[in-house]
Amino acid sequence: MDSRLFSVSLGCLFVLAAPSGAGKTSLVHALLAREPSIRLSVSYTTRQPRQGEENGVHYHFVDQAYFDELSRAGEFLESAHVYGNWYATSATWIKSQIESGQDVLLEIDWQGAKQVRKLFPDSIQIFILPPSLVSLQERLEKRGQDSADVISRRMDNVREEFCHYVDFDYVIINQNFTTATADLVAIVRSARLRAPRQHIRHARLLRELIAPIISED
Repeated sequence: MDSRLFSVSLGCLFVLAAPSGAGKTSLVHALLAREPSIRLSVSYTTRQPRQGEENGVHYHFVDQAYFDELSRAGEFLESAHVYGNWYATSATWIKSQIESGQDVLLEIDWQGAKQVRKLFPDSIQIFILPPSLVSLQERLEKRGQDSADVISRRMDNVREEFCHYVDFDYVIINQNFTTATADLVAIVRSARLRAPRQHIRHARLLRELIAPIISED
């Protein structure tokens, strides 16, 4: 994918990453409830659906052969192999959304975030951390989605994941959910108000406001 396609966009691309169990999905739901105009990108994955997950809503669940076919066709903005399964984001969908002025949220891991950063350096990248390793393990065990072996492997890898927080624009410690949600909303709203993006979104208004000054000069 040509990086020049992502050099300027009307819409904001928010990238939210976190180790499993840090509360990322819950924060995403809370953000979308507060900011319903944001669209959540639905990723492709080769893993099997968990209980309660719906195809096309939580993920596009596909087999390995179809995933490989899409990858060869250049469909993916980013892809990552995590705990034995592949995950990827549709480049075509993301490109069409942000170029039309639509804000988009990507819920991915640090590997995917790194790939997005190369193609879209103006993306707003946010990393979520748990308040402690103990709380992280408790959350993984309490949600009941993974076996003890999977949880053990995740805990073995979290320290490496934590190290990548330095690559992100913002870091939120999810100790208090209400506070973490407010922090996330504040980041979204401030990103929308950055001068370069306002210049693009409100070009006509800004031209009208500064036209008298330019004519006087």
